[in-house]
Amino acid sequence: AVHNHYSVDEWKQFVVENPKVVDKVMVSSGSGDADLRKLDEILEACPALSTICLDVANGYSEFFVDCVQKVRSKWPKHTIVAGNVVTNEMTEELILKGADIVKVGIGPGSVCTTRRQTGVGYPQVSAVIECADAAHGLDGHVIADGGITCPGDAAKALGAGADFVMLGGFFSGTDETSGEVKTLPNGTKVKEFYGMSSSTAMNKHAGGVADYRSSEGKTVQVPCKGPAAVVVKDLLGGLRSACTYVGAKSIKEISKRTTFVRCTQQTNNVYGTHDLGSKAGHTASKKK
Repeated sequence: AVHNHYSVDEWKQFVVENPKVVDKVMVSSGSGDADLRKLDEILEACPALSTICLDVANGYSEFFVDCVQKVRSKWPKHTIVAGNVVTNEMTEELILKGADIVKVGIGPGSVCTTRRQTGVGYPQVSAVIECADAAHGLDGHVIADGGITCPGDAAKALGAGADFVMLGGFFSGTDETSGEVKTLPNGTKVKEFYGMSSSTAMNKHAGGVADYRSSEGKTVQVPCKGPAAVVVKDLLGGLRSACTYVGAKSIKEISKRTTFVRCTQQTNNVYGTHDLGSKAGHTASKKK
């Protein structure tokens, strides 16, 4: 899913330069009239694009539901992703109004501060279980958006019923991400990573934080992780092993083989963490 601040001309250039991946890219849009006009311009200029992501922080409004219905009417053959929501009723409503896939998650993201600023949110595994059950009953799908910090979290999201997982912070710091590489006084190389509701993002794309609201995201420095291929390999290795542990022949089977048990701690970190972004993680990988 590509953020919604790229121009029509930038989309045209991207499609020409990357024809092999166009069918795997989502065009993101807000729900305002200007957003939808820009969405129409992009899709008319780039007919190879087939997936739309109607992306708002709060999917609980009649205005957003009407937006989904309007986009479905305008683009009947496109795949529509809509969110974010965290409950079964709203998942059903969005699917009935035209969404194919519902994005689930309010507050779990690594650079999201919505829960702290507003007190609003929902435990992510519980939300995914609830929304996936509702979506699958209507032949829809869900994306678990936020909270994936390691391959095990992705396995849990799939075990809870998610059809897809959305990874943002998981890929931050990789070579392919935008941003300048900075070297800290201790020699660590880092890249800046920020949430799209942070003051950094709003200053960059919206002329600043509006007077009526506050920032609901943060800006952090993430250690460089190397090529994204290294992160993907680690993720896929974890998912394959998860399948063998629970007896699933495929990712689709994971949710049918999963039982959740509540616990207070899932890992033993006495000798550090398995972190591709840390020197310890690289050292452990090299020794193996």
